[in-house]
Amino acid sequence: MTKYLIKGNEAIAEAAIRAGLEAYFGYPITPQTEVLEHMAKRMPELGRAFVQAESEVAAINMVYGAACAGKRVMTSSSSPGISLMQEGLSYIAATEVPCVIVDVMRGGPGLGNIAPSQADYFQMVKMAGHGDFRPIVLAPATVQEAIDLTTLAFDLADKYRTIATLLLDGNLGQMMEPAELPPMQPVRTTPPDWAVGGAVGRKKRTLTSIHLQPEEEEAFNRKLQDKLATIVQNEVRHKEYMLEGAELFVVGFGTSGRVAQTAVKLARQQGIPVGLLRPISLFPFPEERLSALADEARGFLVIEMNAGQMLDDVKIAVGGQCPVEFYGRMGGMVPLPDEVLAAIAKLDQATARVRQPLAARP
Repeated sequence: MTKYLIKGNEAIAEAAIRAGLEAYFGYPITPQTEVLEHMAKRMPELGRAFVQAESEVAAINMVYGAACAGKRVMTSSSSPGISLMQEGLSYIAATEVPCVIVDVMRGGPGLGNIAPSQADYFQMVKMAGHGDFRPIVLAPATVQEAIDLTTLAFDLADKYRTIATLLLDGNLGQMMEPAELPPMQPVRTTPPDWAVGGAVGRKKRTLTSIHLQPEEEEAFNRKLQDKLATIVQNEVRHKEYMLEGAELFVVGFGTSGRVAQTAVKLARQQGIPVGLLRPISLFPFPEERLSALADEARGFLVIEMNAGQMLDDVKIAVGGQCPVEFYGRMGGMVPLPDEVLAAIAKLDQATARVRQPLAARP
């Protein structure tokens, strides 16, 4: 296949188009605006729907309407814009219609800046709107992964009738790398059998997010939790690097995980027995794998571009079996490999006597 030197944002947009995207609604906000710009050119060329909405609130409600009509639909934004979409995301989840959301994170809180950050982890993985639901959240670390996970997001959204989110920082959105694009898929000609769009010749269909009776609302929530449990059972994804013989484990997602991989390689060259686990699905989280690693670990180091958000999930998975340390940068700062290497060396020294060698254990 042909490789293209392509920017992350543009790669995501083109991958979505090639995955059969039928409608895109969005609003410009740095550092994701290239997604919208690419869609503005390509979607009309292909006879598909593109609307630059008047706000993020309008965009997510347009997504909601198109999703109810059974269209493959997507929006993209950055941290403050995603905050404005939260109510609409909850309505979409409660109506059980599929869509794809792209969040290219920037520094915050507040208006913050346009530098890369990972501070939307709580917002998308834990919240994404009010109520008892969680979207699927996928975190690429390269432009190629961003392409591949965009295609996967549409498939998972359709499979489970849910929201699938691509969560990346502004660094990856703006980065240019060689990558392969998938072949163009045809746009669907037949809507799903749950979609609305006129009841001529068939039984009326109803899509709603409201259940006024508490008993009905509870029954719906139990159904939703069953679906989430199925997702947890089947859709966990992660990458492992140099885990063989490791006693220390670094955990980082997206750009942080990519930086950590370089640091782990350097640490191995210095004789430090360390490996990397990089979560790709943030929900569902690779909790079982981390718990299994904790059985043999001296310690864990979590690397993030925030104040420590995925850190909580790692601690839950490790379950107190060994120390879990944290190194993070905030406000749009990206950790450097040397910084992560220093944190690995510090953890190695601090945990050197924490666990006996395996051979010495009773």
